[in-house]
Amino acid sequence: MIRLLPVAAVAAATLALAPAASFAQTARGYYAATPVTAPEKASLVTRTTVWKCGEGVCTAAKATSRDAIMCELVAGEVGKLSAFTANGKEFDAASLEKCNARAR
Repeated sequence: MIRLLPVAAVAAATLALAPAASFAQTARGYYAATPVTAPEKASLVTRTTVWKCGEGVCTAAKATSRDAIMCELVAGEVGKLSAFTANGKEFDAASLEKCNARAR
């Protein structure tokens, strides 16, 4: 029983930190788009998704559309993007180039 105590302590600590990591993702947004030029408005809407812009980055909660579509939609509103992240995963150069083809 005593040998299981350290294992149980580690498991409890890990479980306690898991919600904090999840909260950090939702506090920033599922999507993060970094426009080349700062957007004119502090918020915008693509289809049914509300984007909040500030400090050079626009963020939004998860939507029902695919990540690539969301990138294209926001690029169509704010212009060319220098970076786009969905669920913490940054788009590679090829994906970002395809997304920017829809930029205004």
